[in-house]
Parts: sequence; C-alpha cells; structure tokens
Amino acid sequence: MAEKGNSEKGNHMNRRDVLKGLATVPVLGAFAYGVWRKRRQDHIRNHRLAKELNMSSGSLEHNPYKHDGDTIRLGIVGLGIRGTHLTKAAGFVPPQTIQEWKDAAEKDSRDKRYEDFLQQDDLNVEVKGVCDLFDIHAERALAASANIGREGTGGTIGTSAKRYTTYQEMLAADDIDAVIIATPDHWHARIAIDAARAGKHVYVEKGFTRTLEEVYAVREAIKESDVVFQLGHQGRQTESYIKAREAVEKNLLGKINLVEVCTNRNSPNGAWVYDIHPDANGQTVDWTQFEEPCEVKHPFSPERFFRWRCWWDYGTGLSGDLLTHEYDAINQILGMGIPESAISSGGVYFYKDKDHFVNEVREVPDIWNTVLEYPHLDFTLMYSATLANNRNRGKMIMGHDGSMEIGNSLQIYACQESTRYKEKIQGGLIDPNLPIYTYIPGRKNVDSVATATEQYFASRGLLYTYRGGRRVDTTHLHIAEWIESIREGKQPSCNIDQAFEEGITAAMATMAYKENRMVSWDRDKEQVI
Repeated sequence: MAEKGNSEKGNHMNRRDVLKGLATVPVLGAFAYGVWRKRRQDHIRNHRLAKELNMSSGSLEHNPYKHDGDTIRLGIVGLGIRGTHLTKAAGFVPPQTIQEWKDAAEKDSRDKRYEDFLQQDDLNVEVKGVCDLFDIHAERALAASANIGREGTGGTIGTSAKRYTTYQEMLAADDIDAVIIATPDHWHARIAIDAARAGKHVYVEKGFTRTLEEVYAVREAIKESDVVFQLGHQGRQTESYIKAREAVEKNLLGKINLVEVCTNRNSPNGAWVYDIHPDANGQTVDWTQFEEPCEVKHPFSPERFFRWRCWWDYGTGLSGDLLTHEYDAINQILGMGIPESAISSGGVYFYKDKDHFVNEVREVPDIWNTVLEYPHLDFTLMYSATLANNRNRGKMIMGHDGSMEIGNSLQIYACQESTRYKEKIQGGLIDPNLPIYTYIPGRKNVDSVATATEQYFASRGLLYTYRGGRRVDTTHLHIAEWIESIREGKQPSCNIDQAFEEGITAAMATMAYKENRMVSWDRDKEQVI
C-alpha cells in the first residue's frame, strides 16, 4: 500500500508541476498540457498493447555470411537484365557501371548504389564462365568478372572469365562448381536438369519452368542429385515478410479466410516492352540457339529476343513472372502450398496495337486475374494484375480478428467484430481505425530510386530490405544464402520443394486461362486434372 501511495503521490506531483509551470501562459499552457497528457496516455496504451501482441522488437540483425573454405567457382548463363543483377549480387559489376555510380553519388549524396554495393558481404566466389547468346551482354559480363577490385575505370582488373557459346560446354568444364541460370523461361528446365546431372549446384531465376511437365522433370533431377538448389525469389529475405510470419504464428489475425495480392504497373518497361539494343542483329545474336526448344520456329526477331515475356513460346506472362512473386511471399508467410483449384481470366486490353510493337503484337495478357482455392485450409487467395495502372495496392491477409497489409512495411488492424479483441475494443484500448501493430524498417534518409519499375519492386520488398538498420540488396542476401548452403550442405529457403509448389501453382493458373476452365490438383496422386 505504501508503494501505491508513493506512486500516486509521484503522479500527482508530476501533474501539479506541469500545471504550475504552464500557469503563466493560460491558453498555450492548457493546450500543451493536453498534448502531454495525450502522449502519456498513448504511451501507456501502446505499452499494454505491445505486451498483449507479444511481437519481437527491433529489426533483424546482419550476420555476415560464412565464406570459409575453398572459393566457389560460378558459371552464369544469361546476362540480360536479371542476370546482370544476379552477377552484381554475387559481387561483380563492370568498371564502367561502377564509374557511373560513383559519378552519380558525387552529384547527389542520396544516391547510395555504389555505397550499398561496397557493403555487400564478400562471398568468396569467382565467376569462371559466362554464356549468353548476345555478344554485347557476354562482353559486359566478362568485364564484370574481371573487376575483382570492385572499382570504376582505372581500377584493379583481374583475369576475366571464359566465354562459352553453349551452356553444355560450360557444364563440362572442371572449374565450374555452380551455375546461375537467368535465361528466358523456356531454357530453365533443360539447363537446370543438365546442371544437376553434371553435379553443378543450381540457382534458377523465377519463373521456375515454362510448362507443367518441366516442373516434375526438374524436381526429379534435383532430388536424384546431391546439388543445392535455390529458386530466385529474393522476397524470401524481406524483413517485413519474416515479421508477417511471426504475426500469423502468434495468431494476431485469428482464423484466416481471404488473401488478396496484386500487381500494378503502368509503363512499357513494366509490361516487358523493353528497349531493343541497337547492336542486336543476326550476327550478334545466336537466334537459332535461342529458339532451339520452341516447337514452332520464327524468323529472327529482336522484339522476341528482348521482349520474350510477351509470347507464350518463351514464358508464361503474368502467371510465371509476377503472380509467382506474390504467391511465394504468401507461401513464405502462411506455408499453404499448392491450391486445390485455380481459375484465371484476363486479356490483352491495353498493349493490343502496334504502337508498342514493330512487327507483331503480344500474346500474353496485360490484365490477369487468378483465384486459388484452399478449402482444406478454409481460405481463398485472389490475385489481380494490371500493367496499365500503377495504383498502390499491398498484399492483404484477412482473418476473423484482424487484417494485415504487407509491402516493404507491415500494418495490422483489428477487425471491428473480432472475438479476440472485443473487450479491448469496447474498453478503448484498441481503435479498429488505427493499426494495432506497425513495422517499418528503419532508415535515416528517403530512399532514392531511379525508375518507376524500381520503385514498384522497392515498395513490394523485392529490391532491398534491412539488416541491423542497414539497407541490403535482397538478391545479394538470396545468392549469399545459396552459397552458404552449398558450403554447409544444407537447404536454402527457396529449395526444390518450395519451387515445386510454385511451379505447379503457376502452371495451374496458366492452364486455367488457356483452357478456359477450372484446373484442380489431386494431392494424393500429385496430378493436375
């Protein structure tokens, strides 16, 4: 009782002292006291709420990846947009590119591209081989492989990798331990299977494969080998996704019943209408090899070579490219696996004329909707996409007690009709209009991102995340995890089992669209029907 009395006296003295100090300015004093009291009440409320939710505090720490032992020797197959980023994530960038970053940083201190690159962990890897069907890409990759000093023009240059004209020659080389595959999707399965059989560890960029049959074939080859496989979903490293999984495990949302995810982009680049390199021609591009896996052959087409995602011959459009990003994020959080059924709809509704194409218009939709049903888990996952509007829409997981919106940050709101939070809502501890939990990775400055496409990926946690308060490239973390798994003989976060679940799901969504029907999964027989 004495402690309680002293506590009450202390609180009384605090209020009295505040009022006394503000008495000389009656109007402002009353206002300031009201602000002080509101802040104090909010502090008490937030403390009680934090105790109730029991979420871990602070950001994830940065644990440098172990790189003891022998140097791992890499081969890179495909050095286009994504292949260049993956090579950078491994620690190799052409001197000219680094010089451009350094010059840009001198003009704008917010430009952290060079600084961020220098802070990447040294993975103790070498690029020993590169294979690309476009001479310009191959030459750029060779320059990156030799830039061991990570410097601009005039820096320390080592011995460049060997260029291979076919991936088969690379896989036969004794000085290649592991391969990164960043080709168009129609080459993924064949190269991954051959690499596994050659005993090379495999990193494959998403989408996993182009066809359903290839999903089974790649899984079989990986399972029969001793290689370490990683699918290129760098979102597995995103801090907010990891926090979201913790929130689900602690049942903050209650019984989950609906998940909504989306893609919104609004530029030719975001719709895969990429620039065509002026030096691309029949002499600088090995078109015959590019089209080798295709059932129907086409005359040389720079459009198809650079904008391959726009045709079914080479990829699966929104299903394999962007639906898979959203699916993998939710699968990482909920672990729901393959749906029982899928239906899809959409069409080419914006990029339907030749204003954006020279010789032929795209085949794959620029508007897409897929509904995945999980009756055994009592929820539905809905995906919708437009490549002609960039309104911001986050990932939303809805449960009986609350909703969680996830991007590069995370917010949880209690539901007005929640059972778990009913008394706290009635008692005023929880306001359903305000988040009960917010997670924003710490950063001091506004992030400077160059393009609309980069802004899109950054907002969805796919460009960078934070470790120990420091901004880190998610692709670097994903490559580093794969390298560490090779050294330690363990499974990475997006291994062949995760890849199989994604591959089957994406194939179901594509089949549902092409065949205009509901496609189902027989879980016992592992068959799509």
